[in-house]
Amino acid sequence: MNRSAQETSIRDTGRAFFESIRGEAPSVFNKGFWTGKVMDWAMKNEDFKVQLFRFVDVLPYLNTTDNLTRHIEEYFSGEDAEIPSVLKWGAGKSTGIIGNLAGKVMGKAIRSNIEGMARQFIVGQNTKEALKGMKKLRKDGFAFTVDLLGEATVSEEESEAYMNGYLELLDAVAGEQASWAALGGNGDLDWGYAPKVNVSVKPSALYSQSKPVDVEGSVQGILARLKPIYRKVREMNGFLCIDMEALKYKEMTLELFKRLREDPEFVDYPHLSIVLQAYLKDTDKDLDELIAWVREKNLPIGIRLVKGAYWDEETVIALQSGWPVPVWTNKAESDMSYERNSKKILENSDLIYFQCGSHNVRTISYVFETAKALDVPEDRYEFQVLYGMAEPVRKGLQNVAKRVRLYCPYGELIPGMAYLVRRLLENTANESFLRQSFAEGEEVDRLMENPEETLKRELAAKCAPEETDSKGLDAPFRNDELIDFTIPGNRHAFPEAIATVRAAKGKTYPLCIGGKDVETEKFIQSSNPADPDEVLGRICQAGQGEIDQAIAAAESALPAWRDTEPRERAEVILRAAAIMRRRQFELSAWQVLEVGKQWDQAFHDVGEAIDFMEYYARDMVRLGKPRRMGRAPGEHNQLFYQAKGIAAVISPWNFPLAISTGMVSANIVVGNPVIYKPSNLAPIIGYGLVEIFREAGLPDGVFNYCPGSSRDMGDYLVEHPKVAVISFTGSEAVGLRIQEKAAKVQPGQTHCKRVVAEMGGKNAIIVDDDADLDLAVLHILYSAFGFQGQKCSACSRVIVVEDIYDRFIERLTKAAECIKIGPSEDPANYMGPVVDASAQQKILEYIDLAAKEGTILVKRSVPEKGCYVPLTIVTDIEPQHRIAQEEIFGPVLAVMRAKDFDQAIDWANATRFALTGGVFSRSPKHLDQARREFRVGNLYLNRNNTGALVERQPFGGFKMSGVGSKTGGPDYLIQLMDPRCVTENTMRRGFTPIEEGEMWV
Repeated sequence: MNRSAQETSIRDTGRAFFESIRGEAPSVFNKGFWTGKVMDWAMKNEDFKVQLFRFVDVLPYLNTTDNLTRHIEEYFSGEDAEIPSVLKWGAGKSTGIIGNLAGKVMGKAIRSNIEGMARQFIVGQNTKEALKGMKKLRKDGFAFTVDLLGEATVSEEESEAYMNGYLELLDAVAGEQASWAALGGNGDLDWGYAPKVNVSVKPSALYSQSKPVDVEGSVQGILARLKPIYRKVREMNGFLCIDMEALKYKEMTLELFKRLREDPEFVDYPHLSIVLQAYLKDTDKDLDELIAWVREKNLPIGIRLVKGAYWDEETVIALQSGWPVPVWTNKAESDMSYERNSKKILENSDLIYFQCGSHNVRTISYVFETAKALDVPEDRYEFQVLYGMAEPVRKGLQNVAKRVRLYCPYGELIPGMAYLVRRLLENTANESFLRQSFAEGEEVDRLMENPEETLKRELAAKCAPEETDSKGLDAPFRNDELIDFTIPGNRHAFPEAIATVRAAKGKTYPLCIGGKDVETEKFIQSSNPADPDEVLGRICQAGQGEIDQAIAAAESALPAWRDTEPRERAEVILRAAAIMRRRQFELSAWQVLEVGKQWDQAFHDVGEAIDFMEYYARDMVRLGKPRRMGRAPGEHNQLFYQAKGIAAVISPWNFPLAISTGMVSANIVVGNPVIYKPSNLAPIIGYGLVEIFREAGLPDGVFNYCPGSSRDMGDYLVEHPKVAVISFTGSEAVGLRIQEKAAKVQPGQTHCKRVVAEMGGKNAIIVDDDADLDLAVLHILYSAFGFQGQKCSACSRVIVVEDIYDRFIERLTKAAECIKIGPSEDPANYMGPVVDASAQQKILEYIDLAAKEGTILVKRSVPEKGCYVPLTIVTDIEPQHRIAQEEIFGPVLAVMRAKDFDQAIDWANATRFALTGGVFSRSPKHLDQARREFRVGNLYLNRNNTGALVERQPFGGFKMSGVGSKTGGPDYLIQLMDPRCVTENTMRRGFTPIEEGEMWV
């Protein structure tokens, strides 16, 4: 059939399909019911839609009448709130919509209606209900594939329960299926060829430690629990489909599918399929590779092709991370991908059984007509739709194609609500086929339009974006990309880089003073904290004599560098950023070995260093332009900045490149020559700046690398009369000592020293009684134990509102018991060693204290060799305890039980620090309260409280957490310079030039 004829057939089939269901609409759009009225309003009012979906999400956690009514008030009241009449109740907004008996009764009714809405999409909340629902479906002539809700597992116990849930269901179905009559024929098979029992599984739920950086470990972990399920399915002569989830799981899902399919135990059993998502740009390649694999192995498989259910999530994550968007951004492109790939599958129908998953009548008609044109037997493809949606579509399919299977989730309402929100998003999206077809009455011809034509029309209607060729300093700042471990090249680059830097171990690193290498007789030894016997290198130590040399070199370089045009200084910093980006994996590998950072955190540390240089370079161009002040005629006032002078930069080991680079590059770009003292625990990483600035062409003397003992030269550097600026990040004790010494004017000193110091925190995250625990548990684990808790921003206190305390503690402790601990160079390990034996001993002392002040919930065993300490969680801690007040800088998390949100806020503020904090809550009122009253420099709502990004989250605190403006923010450079103002009288014997912006009468 030629293309034109086929297109005609597709449209004719679609029109006939619509004609067969004329006058019908999915129940979700039926305005005669509560659900239909609310959905109709959601499609008309975007603000209400957002509030509705958020309320649906939190509803299962609202276990009391007061909590329920409070949240209804918060979500649906307010002066500007527009709500449908079906949600109006009580005395009205003016006196509070809740507060009387009628309001409470209506609150219960709303709960009942929303839960009813959720049940519409779920075949049953338990096995008994699911069996009843499946039996009814089959009576109506529909096959099913059943999917257990609850894929957000945070511990191995939950993953085991997820597996057992499937086994329990299959046991129950095994006793029922014999009594089910076959659909569409006789015998034991539906339609004469398909197993009666069909199961779909979300693979990531079967192994709580699944992560893209560890594909092999994830595949093995999932298969260990997937095999018992498939074994049971095979015993029942059933069919198993492996669902495709978020993009980060795609590679491991494809790999485990192949391994399961060719496993000797199952290789002769053909009833196994995998889902592919047409909205992913890589699906064409994935399908081609899968077809080639099928041909090579000569193994029949099934493929369920869907459009995809995570479009918003994939798009947002990509944009936040600086990655290319992995999904088609125009619906017509996804439709084209679906048609293109469905044709490929049908062309290989001898080995691939096609499961067409779509509600789009155009798509269905295309598949139906393409199968006929290719002479694909009816027993080589079927159609699938979601349970509870598109009832007219499934009815029409049953009339036309006969072979219709419903995708049937079952399980409890709490995980069911997440599924419900996804379904609501699909139904109310502007481009939803169901919405256009049944809610908005779009013309049938437009709905049946070839997506290629749709795309051309839509692109033609859009104005072409303006192109810009601006580069470098004239381009807007963008954060460096986060590392994407779904890309195999990124995973392979790390072991290669680690091997490369390991081969270079044992070198001796000189000082760099005035652009020249300087060797000394004293050395710092740098070792791998995971194996202290592994010496990575020796670094020459600076003493007071070398500091004098460095001061002299910086003083000599100051005049010329200070007077260099700001843009020229910025261009040097940009060149350094480009060099660092080129060496990103190598610099990351040094962090893995020298301080024990995990792969992702090491890479992002280098990325943050690049961001600091890119951001400060651009900001210096902004600040480097003199600014006209005032508007009075007859005078010209100009404000500008100049460098303060020589800067001493004293950096920490925990962000050994990012913080070092931030403090160093900020001073250099404003014109301050730098004496750089890296941490003695990360001196090799610090030496990387010597190489980078040399290659970038920084003039000699502007950057001087002077590692050394604080006892020998630290105070001397701080007190030196020639030092004008001290940039410091480290402990509170050292920071206060620096401020004290810098405040004393030394003989020969002609300026007041400026101290910019970040000094740590005792950071708290509050867990409200309505928090999303799937989210909170994982983010708190990361905040507390990422890089072994050795971040000034790390969460060291969790303050939990008592109504949710028991549920939270149960899930947190079980999740903490499952994470892997070992050398950071192994990506399977979540937590590695602390930085050295001294830190190890200090943290162990705090763990002993924790056992005395509270009750130990978790204390993990750790490897004997290396600087490891147990991951520790302690509860029964109160604000006055030392564990709740003192910065530990290690993997020790104190859990506190608060009676309510007000007390939680009070306790969060009850330390001398004010750096970071976090809140997990779905109460708009409590989130607003936290914004006002949770007094920290960086507050994070419903996410982890570490990982601030330059420009997006300028970082820094107050109280005893530090002094100075936020790093990576618009005020940071100003504090490193002196402002000057020059006033000129422009009037000469009464003649006054008129300048733009002046005020004249």
